Amino acid sequence: CSIGLDNPLSIPAHGPGEVMKDESQEAESFKEQGNAYYAKKDYNEAYNYYTKAIDTCPNNASYYGNRAATLMMLGRFREALGDAQQSVRLDDSFVRGHLREGKCHLSLGNAMAASRCFQRVLELDHKNSQAQQELKNATTVLEYEKIAEVDFEKRDFRKVVFCMDRALEFAPACHRFKILKAECLALLGRYPEAQSVASDILRMDSTNADALYVRGLCLYYEDCIEKAVQFFVQALRMAPDHEKACIACRNAKALKAKKEDGNKAFKDGNYKLAYELYTEALGIDPNNIKTNAKLYCNRGTVNSKLRKLEEAIDDCTNAVKLDDTYIKAYLRRAQCYMDTEQYEDAVRDYEKVYQTEKTKEHKQLLKNAQVELKKSKRKDYYKILGVDKNASEDEIKKAYRKRALMHHPDRHSGASAEVQKEEEKKFKEVGEAFTILSDPKKKARYDSGQDLEEDGLNMGDFDANNIFKAFFGGPGGFSFEASGPGNFFFQFG
Repeated sequence: CSIGLDNPLSIPAHGPGEVMKDESQEAESFKEQGNAYYAKKDYNEAYNYYTKAIDTCPNNASYYGNRAATLMMLGRFREALGDAQQSVRLDDSFVRGHLREGKCHLSLGNAMAASRCFQRVLELDHKNSQAQQELKNATTVLEYEKIAEVDFEKRDFRKVVFCMDRALEFAPACHRFKILKAECLALLGRYPEAQSVASDILRMDSTNADALYVRGLCLYYEDCIEKAVQFFVQALRMAPDHEKACIACRNAKALKAKKEDGNKAFKDGNYKLAYELYTEALGIDPNNIKTNAKLYCNRGTVNSKLRKLEEAIDDCTNAVKLDDTYIKAYLRRAQCYMDTEQYEDAVRDYEKVYQTEKTKEHKQLLKNAQVELKKSKRKDYYKILGVDKNASEDEIKKAYRKRALMHHPDRHSGASAEVQKEEEKKFKEVGEAFTILSDPKKKARYDSGQDLEEDGLNMGDFDANNIFKAFFGGPGGFSFEASGPGNFFFQFG
């Protein structure tokens, strides 16, 4: 402590007698021994001897002042404050007593009371540099308090944490500042840090309602709702009017009930009711990030069951925005992307999952998505022929016949050059599609996403006309003839 020890003041007169003289000498001896231990930084022994001095001579301001200095070195500022206040009650002109009282008030976070003490010192000694500096420190703490109050209302919790860290440099024993910092850390999702601060306070004061509230808040935001409720209830036992604990307890119970009701409705297959309950739960507390992430994912699952896939994707996106480590939400969204043929997005989600959890199942899901992505970038031969992926051989042949005749270049010989070019391209694609889908081996490789060129098949080299002639029976077996502008009839040999 920068405020050193004191020499004893004159012992107040108690009347004549050797007994009082002996007591004062004994008290002085205890004080000197206390000073010796203080100099050696053995503050516990110093405290013991100053206490003996006070017990022997309880009206000496300097003895209380010295014990206050020792308690400050031990970090026991509340006890030190009591001794410092007693010292100035005994002697209002005791400069060091006022300094110590102010320092204790400031360390405990009462900057207004600290300022009054330092101003009293300056009335007694207007050049006291320590009082001048401490008064500035108290003013600084008051400023940080005001800024933090405004920023808390603005929900700028990072700024509040910054202000409280600065204030705690001058007020290291202030539980109020620590609690506000811990609450903001919890609201920022920095739960381990918040819990550490609250636990430190509870070790010193197990009945501190604010610390119990913050401890519960951390558990609540980590989706440990039942345990959180226990802490909120305990806080309310200590302080029945604790408004924040009351609101948090009510929200926690409501959230738990709605979520459980939604889960039951989902298991019962009542998806519409489940959707409504999850939506209501999401409106209870927007600050509960982890629980809300699960609720969004649950609602996304409901939407996927209702085949509202885009809404399901939106819900899962909201879930990962709240918790970017939430694997279940990524998996659910990826499946929705697969179902809506958004394969690039599906691959991205499965890659994220596999990077986080390298399991065989996740590896296979990623591989499947990559295959579908590769397939989606090729020509869709089923779409070109206008058939389903499960089409039979006869259905494929019928589709080829129809499409080949529709796009044959001879049929469009009277059209513009641009139309002729487009129809020729489509005719070639139809032949290409038939070549693959009519061959069981090629079709199987195409369906599995394998590269057809590995079979030595170069689609740029084949002749669609040859396929057409082979299908319709060779040269002379088929011809187009015009019967008028834009009209054609088919003639078979």
